[in-house]
Amino acid sequence: MTFDNYPVVRELDGIYIRVERDGKWCNRCFTDLTDEEQQNFLGSLDTEGLQRMCLILAGILRKVCDQFGIAGRDSESANDE
Repeated sequence: MTFDNYPVVRELDGIYIRVERDGKWCNRCFTDLTDEEQQNFLGSLDTEGLQRMCLILAGILRKVCDQFGIAGRDSESANDE
């Protein structure tokens, strides 16, 4: 894999995984991994680990959306349910 195929490092989630890239080991956030690296990491987790990952990622998504006022739909229609 060449450097051009790696995602831009943004360090969004704080879930660091040690991966080998171009013959060197580095620490990258889960969201900065390639699809293959993410699959390998997820495959190494047990049910409890996967649940923790989901909760961490949900919290980060909520924080980003709150910070930038992002909603899946307008809040008026969401309150109708």
